[in-house]
Amino acid sequence: MKEPQIIEFSTLPHECSYLKGRNCTMHYKYILNCPSLLNSAMVERGWRRFGLYFSRPNCKECKECVNLRIDAQNFRFSRSARRVFKKNKNTQMFVCEPSLTRKHLELYEKYHKLMSAKKGWRYYELTPKNYFELHVAGCGKFGKEVLYFRDGKMIAVDLIDFTDDGISSIYFFYDPDFAWLSLGKYSIYQQILLAQQQRLNWIYLGYYVKECQSLAYKAEYKPYQLLQGNPETEEMPIWKNFNF
Repeated sequence: MKEPQIIEFSTLPHECSYLKGRNCTMHYKYILNCPSLLNSAMVERGWRRFGLYFSRPNCKECKECVNLRIDAQNFRFSRSARRVFKKNKNTQMFVCEPSLTRKHLELYEKYHKLMSAKKGWRYYELTPKNYFELHVAGCGKFGKEVLYFRDGKMIAVDLIDFTDDGISSIYFFYDPDFAWLSLGKYSIYQQILLAQQQRLNWIYLGYYVKECQSLAYKAEYKPYQLLQGNPETEEMPIWKNFNF
């Protein structure tokens, strides 16, 4: 395999997407030919991958974005989780290589129009080129997509990375017409099952922000750990147990 090529840069302070009235500075690493071992090391240290870009917040005055990972091997499915499984007894799941089709784009647009109206997300039309760069490029041997179908219709896409010790949950979108299936929760439960089956310890859920409604839900999946600080690649990451 070719040697990885890395370019680092940071953004100027800009409006935070998670907390009103605050600014955010993002640190990026563009990594071409990223091997699985490096991807695992980056995820364990709090980096999020989209395509060839890895990013994490680097804000001087705010430390509210904290990386959270679920302890998959000690997770116990509740009665509520079992109800979600029951609702999805006729939902089919396939794990495959990330791809780009017209159905992907239509589903992505439909989902984001809903979130724009419901939660005030900034809406922009995603071109095939942009979708490929965000969700298909850079997947290597570790990136996968989990497709969910109902009666032959694709209703959700879950983009994940397999790491040395777990699964990194990258991005999920679904058909709003099937919201009654609780597909967001169902996709996380399926990630946990995959991790348990493959004896992987963690589900990396990305940023947990207590005061952000869109991200606060992650603390519901107990037990979990929170990453301490922003360790560099050569530093050992420290994860602290919560709610064990």
